[in-house]
Amino acid sequence: MKSESNIEINLDSIQEGLRLWIDSRRPDSLFDAQENASEHNEARFQLVEGCYYDFQISDPEFILGDVGENIIQQHKRTTNLGTIAPNIFVGTLSIPLLEKGSYQERCKVELEVQSIKTGYRDDYRDMLELITEKCTDLLLQANSPVSQHFEIDYTRDSQTLYQKFAFIKSIIGTDEFTEAIHRIVTAPVTKWAETTEEKDIRNARRFSNTNIKEILKVGKRNKLPETHYLRSYGIDTLPERITTIRKTDSVNTPENRFIKHALENFLKFCTDINTKAKEFGHKKMVNESELLIRELESHLHNSVFKDISRPTTLKLNSPVLQRKEGYREVLRVWLMFDLAAKLIWKGGDDIYSGGKKDIATLYEYWLFFKLLDLFQSIFEIEPKGISDLIKETPDGLNLQIKQGKYTALRGVYDSGNRKLNIRFNYNRSFSGKKNYPESGSWTTTLRPDYTLSFWPFGISETEAEKQELIVHVHFDAKYKIGNLTHFLEQNTENNLDEEKAENRKGIYKNADLLKMHAYKDAIRRTGGAYVLYPGDKTINQKGFHEIIPGLGAFPVKPSKTNSGIGELKAFILEIIEHFINRASQREKIAFRTFDIYRNPPESDNVVKEPLPEPYNTNRDLIPDDTFVLVGYYNSKEQYDWIKRSGLYNFRMGSGTGSLILDKETVSSKYLLLHTSGDTDSGDLWKIVSRGPKVYSKDDLIRKGYPTPSQDNYLVIQIEPVTDSEFENVSWNFRNLSNYSTGRASAFPFTTSLTELMKNKIR
Repeated sequence: MKSESNIEINLDSIQEGLRLWIDSRRPDSLFDAQENASEHNEARFQLVEGCYYDFQISDPEFILGDVGENIIQQHKRTTNLGTIAPNIFVGTLSIPLLEKGSYQERCKVELEVQSIKTGYRDDYRDMLELITEKCTDLLLQANSPVSQHFEIDYTRDSQTLYQKFAFIKSIIGTDEFTEAIHRIVTAPVTKWAETTEEKDIRNARRFSNTNIKEILKVGKRNKLPETHYLRSYGIDTLPERITTIRKTDSVNTPENRFIKHALENFLKFCTDINTKAKEFGHKKMVNESELLIRELESHLHNSVFKDISRPTTLKLNSPVLQRKEGYREVLRVWLMFDLAAKLIWKGGDDIYSGGKKDIATLYEYWLFFKLLDLFQSIFEIEPKGISDLIKETPDGLNLQIKQGKYTALRGVYDSGNRKLNIRFNYNRSFSGKKNYPESGSWTTTLRPDYTLSFWPFGISETEAEKQELIVHVHFDAKYKIGNLTHFLEQNTENNLDEEKAENRKGIYKNADLLKMHAYKDAIRRTGGAYVLYPGDKTINQKGFHEIIPGLGAFPVKPSKTNSGIGELKAFILEIIEHFINRASQREKIAFRTFDIYRNPPESDNVVKEPLPEPYNTNRDLIPDDTFVLVGYYNSKEQYDWIKRSGLYNFRMGSGTGSLILDKETVSSKYLLLHTSGDTDSGDLWKIVSRGPKVYSKDDLIRKGYPTPSQDNYLVIQIEPVTDSEFENVSWNFRNLSNYSTGRASAFPFTTSLTELMKNKIR
């Protein structure tokens, strides 16, 4: 394939001297593939996706017609000039050549658009083959509608036929299929066959009972010499020739008859498709089917098949067909062929409509089946959900997978210690119109390619969303990304100016990475968002200390032997282990989020008064969660002891005025003291002990406490508050909700710092 800076396309068949010139704007993006275009059934002149090309038609009375997606961009004044912008289109681009006045189509100019991925041709074939295999696996399930018989309807539109042909081609046009036939013809299964022939009696070595009878009965005979020993037995003559049986190797076995039958069926299908393609004028399907016809005819012309008769029965349970190399591969293909010819896939229109080879979309569909396989190996996916992927329609068996169409499969994971509900979604939309705590996005509607959701068994998905018990992990297929790690390494401080300049031009190199951030940050209860791409390196950025929340990328390549799906499986298993851990930080965050946001804040729950800043030792100073003990002292002597000892005591027991050891009391951070006759107090202390301790009467006497009256007390350790925000401040403690009047005014109680600050006096 020769790289060109410009090409000239001869259109003499339309008008003598008519030419189309195409110039590339980027080096090595325009090719003349005259030598090998037919090998891949591609157009001779080839472009590269994502590049721009200038074109000119020699006669201004001709223009290039629209092919959609703004690929052909004509000059506003000089319409025979313009730009070709393939964007993400890959495959054969058929551009109509129109007469300017009548807009009558005179011909189609075919250009091939290559993918930026060098191995995209093999990837396309391998991915389509796997999709075909998985579809037929679905059909073979016991509860799928495989008992129905659907004839191939050749009156359908050419696009539907091409879809069927693409499925078939993906399984019989492969190197593996060719290799299987080669193994069969080089080492076919044989059996012993007996053939009879007349042989000179003098060359006979063994005589059967039949030969003995022939010695006595056959007509043309020769006399024996007088001295021959057989004359003593009354035999005077012997036949000149006798019948002998010879055993030979024969290839005319049931298994070989099946192979020939399968090849003939494949050939008939391709021939019928070719005939109808010619009627529809589908040039690409004509060319591709002819290539496959020649290949199948080449197989059938092998000398082995000349001696093989037509089968009377097909013994598909033959050990040879099921186990021997070559034979088992053809049997598998034949079973797939029989079912694939009945399959309709509306989503396939996105991939090869009009000769298009949308590799990126095919990769997305291919990944669906790879992920389905992966999740089936880990979780108990409900069989009904899988079989529902195939629906019976008037056209045939329709595969219910299409971009933008929501597909969900349910499952359960039972670790023995915990059961989790699993939901695997394809193209699930998270609406931006729902309010918290419902599921969805904070802003606009987002639709990741794949979403794996986890929530505890025994609760509905809707309720799990409301209680912050569900976690979504999103994956996006990015076939076009070649080296994500290279991009991350290059996206440094020095390149940010260049990045911003390109953004202003509408070029977003990091758009895929930003989308992962969007999924993680915008879709409620998202634990992680990851790119799946056909690269080499795994990126797994943890948000904090645990496996999720996180962002990253996993390489999954369209390969039959080393797709890299194992790394993704290890990651999913690690997530499962994380969910089994009931003491994880994620579980704590989920509860805190639920606890904080389950009720809207009260309208008067506002604290604008100066408070110590929440850092260092005050890091946990959240007014609603910071509690203050309000305590009473009954004499100057007791107050002096409090200041001198740094201790404060409460009554304990079940009597009136005893301290209640609830959560707020034990976790209180401050102590506000007041005495008889006070209406407000600014006597705030900081509690420095980890909780109240039990002191006996004797303990308090030794500490110098004046006249203890009870046997035991609860005692906390305190120190003066030094925060400047609390200096010269007083609070009206009598307005606090837990304050009691009368004799109960001396009873200790708790309040939040929020409520206390609302009752600040100065």
